[in-house]
Amino acid sequence: MAAKKETQGYIQIANSIKRGIFAPIYILMGEETFYIDRIQKMIEDAALSEDERDFNLTVFYGIDCDMHDVVNTCRRYPVMSRYQVVVLKEAQNASNLDLLKHYAAKPLQSTILVVCNKGGNIKAPELMSVLKTGGGGVVFESKKLGEQDVATVIRSYVQGRGCKIDEKSVSMMKDFVGTDVSRLVGELDKLLLLVGEGGNIIPEVIERNIGVSKDFNNFELENAIRTRDAAKAFRIIDYFERNPKRNPTVLTVGVLFSFFSNLLLTCTSKDKSEQGIMAQIETKSAYRARIFIEASRNYNTASCVRIISYLREFDARSKGVGSRQNEYELLRELMYKIFYL
Repeated sequence: MAAKKETQGYIQIANSIKRGIFAPIYILMGEETFYIDRIQKMIEDAALSEDERDFNLTVFYGIDCDMHDVVNTCRRYPVMSRYQVVVLKEAQNASNLDLLKHYAAKPLQSTILVVCNKGGNIKAPELMSVLKTGGGGVVFESKKLGEQDVATVIRSYVQGRGCKIDEKSVSMMKDFVGTDVSRLVGELDKLLLLVGEGGNIIPEVIERNIGVSKDFNNFELENAIRTRDAAKAFRIIDYFERNPKRNPTVLTVGVLFSFFSNLLLTCTSKDKSEQGIMAQIETKSAYRARIFIEASRNYNTASCVRIISYLREFDARSKGVGSRQNEYELLRELMYKIFYL
């Protein structure tokens, strides 16, 4: 019996594939292409051996394929293999995608159809309706990462490989790579290879092999502000100015805006317990919750509101509102206001 359409996360899909549990249809769509490519490759590698691929792996491209040919291929049986895999790449360029609805209503369990639609959601309402109401398949939406998602991805990826990473290292990787998932995974793969199975990614490993300073970074600046260590904060700003390419002020201010926004939520929360703060700032990290609980002893609601206004002012002035000034001088002025006004 065909399974109903189910929207699943990357980890859930990856774990099922690793266990050899396949859906008859995968709809992989969205703006972040890394996960789409990754799932497609995992399916091919897990479902077919090298010897089985010659006869049981068929790849179509949306721009020049006939959807009737895709359906007819899906209805074939595998040759000396448990499965055949049919991949429709660049489905966003295909016409008549809705013709797949007839196959989706009753898919073969020996065929794994993978539809890769990059750049947004799939434009096939009739196909999606069939999947929703009783067709077989899994739907995965690969969204572009926001700044708030990067840390979660780093932790999940490292833990999924059987290794550990501390919060400072997460912050260093986040600052260095940003939201480019392909680059992020590439850098993490290098570090995981170095630390080995069951290893621990620590700041010293990142500093030696990627070149990000373990002592002068946004994590340490946030730490200095949280504990009101002005001398340390100004030393970090000096380092940033000497290394501007790796320490743009726009990233630093983004980190500080996020910090004080979450701190404001902490200060105004009725439930000041660790679990309460985790819910309030929408994090699964108890460590992050403790950070904000500790910081709330040094900053109150009024000071958070005032500092957020300073951050907005910095953003405007650094972009040339008023007379344009050196951005690191503006950052020092911001630090002075945070600590002394």
